Amino acid sequence: MVRIGTPMPSFELPDVHGTVHRSSDFAGRATLVAFVCNHCPYVQHVETVFGQVVARHPDVRVVAVCTNDATAYPDDAPRHLDEQAARAGWDFPYLVDESQQVGHAFNAACTPDFFLYDATGALAYRGAMDESTPGNGVPVTGDLLDEALTRVAAGEPVPEPHRPSLGCSIKWRSTH
Repeated sequence: MVRIGTPMPSFELPDVHGTVHRSSDFAGRATLVAFVCNHCPYVQHVETVFGQVVARHPDVRVVAVCTNDATAYPDDAPRHLDEQAARAGWDFPYLVDESQQVGHAFNAACTPDFFLYDATGALAYRGAMDESTPGNGVPVTGDLLDEALTRVAAGEPVPEPHRPSLGCSIKWRSTH
């Protein structure tokens, strides 16, 4: 796991519509970077509530990032990500990490994987949205992420330990 206090990696990525977004766009504001995708049942399980939770925190900037190899996983191609954002009611940029460099820079492990940075750009929370997973019978509430967003927006630390994210592995492009 990435240590709390680690600075947010710099990035420059296009969204699903081709507009480029930079990490510097978020300087001085709390920012949530959510590694997600369209095909993963863990993301599908929480996507609507995720949108509702972040909508309650307009003072926190939010970006979703898909790092998956869309050639091997065509459901994660930009047009399908755009459909997902519409389906889930997301009102924030959905970025496409085609080179996978940003996913590696953040040390993203799975989808969903949430990285919340405070207004100074330091990691304040990395972990799960809540305790719900597909099939475990626990309702999707977003309570862990909601509390972290509330605390970071108020300039307060998020008590540790943070519940680790659980989901589908990032679909890294083969290196051979």
